Amino acid sequence: MKMLNIVRSAFRALRRNKMRSFLTMLGIIIGVGAVIAMLAIGQGAEYSVKQQISSLGTNVLIVFPGSQQTGGLRMGAGTVTTLTEEDAWAIQKECPAVAFVSPGARSGGQVIAGNLNWGTSIEGTGADYLEIRSWAVEYGEFYSEQDIKAAAKVCILGKTVADALFPESTPVGQNVRIRNVPFKVLGVLSKKGQNAMGMDQDDIILAPYTTVLRRLSHSPYLRQVLVSATSPSSIGAAQTQITELLRMRHKIAPYDADDFTIRNQSDLAATATATTGILTILLASIASVSLLVGGIGIMNIMLVSVTERTREIGIRMSVGARGRDILTQFLIEALVLSLLGGIIGILLGVGGSVAISAFAKWPTIITVFSILLSFGFSIAIGIFFGFYPARKAALLNPIDALRYE
Repeated sequence: MKMLNIVRSAFRALRRNKMRSFLTMLGIIIGVGAVIAMLAIGQGAEYSVKQQISSLGTNVLIVFPGSQQTGGLRMGAGTVTTLTEEDAWAIQKECPAVAFVSPGARSGGQVIAGNLNWGTSIEGTGADYLEIRSWAVEYGEFYSEQDIKAAAKVCILGKTVADALFPESTPVGQNVRIRNVPFKVLGVLSKKGQNAMGMDQDDIILAPYTTVLRRLSHSPYLRQVLVSATSPSSIGAAQTQITELLRMRHKIAPYDADDFTIRNQSDLAATATATTGILTILLASIASVSLLVGGIGIMNIMLVSVTERTREIGIRMSVGARGRDILTQFLIEALVLSLLGGIIGILLGVGGSVAISAFAKWPTIITVFSILLSFGFSIAIGIFFGFYPARKAALLNPIDALRYE
């Protein structure tokens, strides 16, 4: 009953100065809302990056040619032509941790269809390419192993290329010219969107790698080998097996550097996740400053309240109220301010996150953790910044308090 009376007294004191109480809560409201919105933006960015990385394919490893070195000058990855078709098929046959392999070649140029043209890249791939990239043909069909063996002049268009060259008709069954070589369109890929680097993955044409090597790039060497491990846990084993196999096939001495490079998609994902995680923490830290300011505002107003109500405190003590009762009352007042501010701030943060997602087209993710974290901080700030004024009130001398004017 005594606690109930203390709580009622605290609410009566806050209702007497509604505008001042609201302005005091405003710092907490803005702080909690900003923290929730910033966490939602950061987690939305992290999810978006993960989605873009996963669009590269499943358990993907990419094997590139190595770097050419002349004296002390190193030319960079891909400047040595060391990868062959035989290397790709050896990886498929002799590496147990590998599920799919797609030899890769690349060319580029203007693609012509009727009176329209479009500059794009032409990717030479194997039959397992769609499996590795987790991609699908929206309509039409993919080329077969027989087309690859025969270096057939067939291709698959990305969505962007199909819309550019055939805006009002179906491309399947029609012909396009790539470097004056006619290609029959077998199908159109489903829309993939941008990758983690912001590049349009749909601005592409796929063709058998044998066709690209023999008819477009005129080179016997592969630009890359795309590999998919049997499972996420076997990516490391697949990378080790490929490294050992290629070193043996290329007759690399034990202490010599590899003449190839293997890039691991999981490393890219870990780096991107760490980067977006740092961004999230940074945004939340900046937003939490307003929570601190709100806490200082609560302390300031509570100190003013103690000063204004010194005589009231003296009267309460003279009729039997103990120091801890006064402490509890003022602490509850500070806690009520922070709790109400936290609740309104949560509503503001959720609404702000939804508005940002709707109007700015920025992905946002609101989690229970971010709400509980912000709400917990608002309570902690109320207790922390409210304790000093409450203790000051509790330690007042009743005689001095009654004499205060």
